[in-house]
Amino acid sequence: MMGKALENSKETYRLQGLSCTSCAAKFEKNIREIETVQDVQLNFGASKITIYGDVTIQELEQAGSFDGIKVYPERQRVVQERESFWKKSESQKTLMSLLLLIAGYFSLYTIGEGHIGTIIIFAGSIIVGGSGLIKEGLKNLTKLQFDMKTLMTIAVIGAAFIGEWSEGAVVVFLFALSEALESYSMDKARQSIRSLMDIAPKKALIRRDNQEMEMDVEDIVVGDILIIKPGQKLAMDGEVVNGQSSINQAAITGESIPVLKTIGDEVFAGTLNEEGFLEVIVTKRVEDTTIAKIIHLVEEAQAERAPSQAFVEKFAKYYTPAIMSLALLIAIIPPIFLGGDWSEWIYRGLAVLVVGCPCALVISTPVAIVTAIGNAAKKGVLIKGGIYLEEAGRLKVITFDKTGTLTKGTPEVTDLKVLSGIDERKLLGISMAIEKFSQHPLASAIIRKAEQMGISSNEYKAEDFQSITGKGAKAVVNGESYLIGSPKLFEEIIILTSSVEEEIQRLQTQGKTVMLLGTETTAIGLIAVADQLRDSSRNVIRKLHDIGIEKTIMLTGDNKATGEAIGNSVSLSEVKAELMPQDKLSTINSLREQYGKVAMVGDGINDAPALASSTVGIAMGGAGTDTALETADIALMADDLNKLPYTIELSRRTLGIIKQNITFALGLKLLALVLIVPGWLTLWMAIFADMGATLLVVLNSMRLLKVKE
Repeated sequence: MMGKALENSKETYRLQGLSCTSCAAKFEKNIREIETVQDVQLNFGASKITIYGDVTIQELEQAGSFDGIKVYPERQRVVQERESFWKKSESQKTLMSLLLLIAGYFSLYTIGEGHIGTIIIFAGSIIVGGSGLIKEGLKNLTKLQFDMKTLMTIAVIGAAFIGEWSEGAVVVFLFALSEALESYSMDKARQSIRSLMDIAPKKALIRRDNQEMEMDVEDIVVGDILIIKPGQKLAMDGEVVNGQSSINQAAITGESIPVLKTIGDEVFAGTLNEEGFLEVIVTKRVEDTTIAKIIHLVEEAQAERAPSQAFVEKFAKYYTPAIMSLALLIAIIPPIFLGGDWSEWIYRGLAVLVVGCPCALVISTPVAIVTAIGNAAKKGVLIKGGIYLEEAGRLKVITFDKTGTLTKGTPEVTDLKVLSGIDERKLLGISMAIEKFSQHPLASAIIRKAEQMGISSNEYKAEDFQSITGKGAKAVVNGESYLIGSPKLFEEIIILTSSVEEEIQRLQTQGKTVMLLGTETTAIGLIAVADQLRDSSRNVIRKLHDIGIEKTIMLTGDNKATGEAIGNSVSLSEVKAELMPQDKLSTINSLREQYGKVAMVGDGINDAPALASSTVGIAMGGAGTDTALETADIALMADDLNKLPYTIELSRRTLGIIKQNITFALGLKLLALVLIVPGWLTLWMAIFADMGATLLVVLNSMRLLKVKE
């Protein structure tokens, strides 16, 4: 009951001005202290917050006033003010602090370090660049909250206390600079989501009750007719009811080549109508469109903690108190027990405090995850969490469903062979007449082929149709009785000649399904049908082997000959044929036991248990199929396998960059701590090490924006 009450009072808001991870943590903590709030979920990557409880926007903004955080309802349209880096007040204060710092050093070398004028200039630099920092740090100190700002405040006040005004000013300037650059870089990373939000128009021209009007997309209802002129973007998902045109679907599926859409075809919000005039009936509300789902899932994915992020956060929890204790011991033990100079050892303790800030370490993973997931979404790959991004980078085996994944999923007639008494046209005409009554997928291939050859259904008419379960069918066509079906059906009735049996075997070893047409006494023709390979399959399998995937395995319910033929033509490592859905599931489980990390690639509709059981379930054709978006861990929005090697490569690059980031963050700090022993670590070096590590981590993560297909 409590859970239901919580759900009823749930509200989601978008945030502006959320600058750093420590600020996000403090903002969340402040909100939790509001009495009417029952729970909070803050998504730093997407700059969103979900509140369970009764709270006003004013209360939320008050909780974030320390960082100037602005709060907006999730569905409210907010015009993002694109302030340039130098127009931001933080950047201007940082620049002013730098100018005063330079003036202070000029004064230091002309009138001396201890002169009141020099002290005033350095103090001015500290106040201009660090007033917000010191105010917040002192407030935290009174509450015994030891975050990054608290540590910096202690260091700056301590430096001023022991007469190191210049050092304090340098610390403030470098800290302000690192904060400004971190905020700028996170904005860049979040821009990938913002650009997704701007894809679909906010207004559209619609026809309702024979009247045309322009209205906000929120007011459009299912059943309205969208009027889309050439060069316009679609505002809603729907189905074409009039006209035809090429649609550029790159925003949704990542496909660069426009797709021809005609009456009855599905179209998506955010796609671009190129040259034709279209009328589209709206099939989904604005919050249910494919682009809305993509944005929602990307934002949720960025909130998911990846395994390495969880480790870093746990590590930082113990790391910060350990650094504070170390700084305190360094400051007091030598003067008390070893006769050391108080001023010198307090200075060293302050340097430890500064260098020990965990900022770079804490941000090392989320900034890489946010950047990678955003980049993937823009290229038509939906990764539903940091954990799947990391797991995809560790894959050793990839298994594929056959139909609709490695093949196109639409069988085609490949061979027609007359055995006696008729021509190819008659063979296909009789077969079409019988198969018109059949629901079998192979029947549609025969009907399509007959239509392509211009055979009219009026030429051949079937009567007295009878289905022979699992084997074929029987009917009277133009007054004569015919059978069509598998070779097994005919083997039970007549004796096939050795030449016919050899031809059947030859076609089956090529991966084709063979059907015979005949009478009760003789076989008169042979039709071979095959599910055609995707053009990309061979190239994709080669790329996967090139980038180090150990095994590529096809799982299919087809017969062994068909499976082996397809496996050989695309150079798969292995083929497992004649599998029922439960067999596919047990195969995935045994592969996981053997290799550890195994992916399953399918269409997201069939083989759901196998997709769920694999380490990473990858669905193809996510655009328009809710099942694919819901069941898969990764969805390739286009019906295109070419995105798979890119996804694996991006995941591996992300894993590598996360490891590099953690190494940078800890390595620079360890190096700085070592310099304390001989007394070489100055306060400005300490803050430079901390700032350097943060910037290295952020800039290194930005490289993920450049990963190409």
